[in-house]
Amino acid sequence: MKRLLLAGALLAGALHAAPVVPASDASVVETLPARADPLARELKALRAQAQAQPQRLDLALSLARRYVDSTRRLADPRYLGYAESVLAPWLAQPQAPLDARVMQAIILQSTHRFDAAIAELQHVLARNSAHAQAWLTLASVHQVRGEFEPARAACRHLAPLLDPGVAGECLAGIAAQTGQGDAAYRLLALRQAEAPDWSRGWLTVQLAELAQRLGRPAEARRWFERAMENGPPDSYLKAAYADFLLDQHDAAAVIALLAGDTRADPLLLRLAEAEAASGAPAAAEHIAALNARFAAARERGDVTHRREEARFRLRLKHNAPAALQLALDNWQVQREPADARIVLEAALAARQPQRAGPVLDWLRATRLEDIALRPLAAQLTRS
Repeated sequence: MKRLLLAGALLAGALHAAPVVPASDASVVETLPARADPLARELKALRAQAQAQPQRLDLALSLARRYVDSTRRLADPRYLGYAESVLAPWLAQPQAPLDARVMQAIILQSTHRFDAAIAELQHVLARNSAHAQAWLTLASVHQVRGEFEPARAACRHLAPLLDPGVAGECLAGIAAQTGQGDAAYRLLALRQAEAPDWSRGWLTVQLAELAQRLGRPAEARRWFERAMENGPPDSYLKAAYADFLLDQHDAAAVIALLAGDTRADPLLLRLAEAEAASGAPAAAEHIAALNARFAAARERGDVTHRREEARFRLRLKHNAPAALQLALDNWQVQREPADARIVLEAALAARQPQRAGPVLDWLRATRLEDIALRPLAAQLTRS
């Protein structure tokens, strides 16, 4: 269940492919999954079951959930559309099933439609205040938006509804961003050791990122390596590990990690950063590709990936003012450590420290511990 919830926040890394005009009839526009692909076979079987028994909500939810998981794994947002189409008949009912509305909220969260997601969840909880997945998802949405008090309140509702450890994990995730990083780290490490398979992987990633923020690179590397060994890594884990490696100035490792991941914009961004840092010839091609993709996204009105575009403008196009505006626009929607970092970096590069004021105020209020943010905030405060 937790993994399902977390999919929403992690899917923020999902990508939008740029429009393509084929150069000729021989151009390959899309490579479809091979029939032997296990995921393709699984989805085909689930679709057949759901279509054969359209009256069964459980089959529809299983299929939708698998589509959401697939988006996270493959960084392909089309699966979210497939999931929405599966849910559509159920959501059209006068009294839509609550589980279908929670799944819809997860999809909304995944595409950064946070207000709509919260509205769905509040509707569900008004009808059933004991809906654990709704509370868990609500906590996640508020946390992504940096709204820690309502996130904490949602976590507390979980204690009588689920294993108390789940509520503890939920609260630890908030504590990790509100000045209690050490305590959260110890609690999550204990939970990781005894966690069931479905949550161990995500806990390991949380520990890796927290160790990184607390300035413990050796521990962070160990957690990341352990997470990478825990089955095929999804796009979120790859992006997070690449960020760690970039901070360690290990561009070669990033290139080795992401060499085959050019379809996913967040992964291509990190690959291009590593290639640029190491002077690899492929950097120019990948920067041009990213430029085209972000332009196409703007034409579609898609603002889901403003954080990534801000980073692209700052680190690869060296346009600090444009990066700062994108970072501040993104800050209005989501407020995670990476969102704060790109605002601070862009404000410094643009020599506009006053525009980082809202983020600096937020950092002081939350007492977020992050070894990468500390020197940036100090420089801006002195400016």
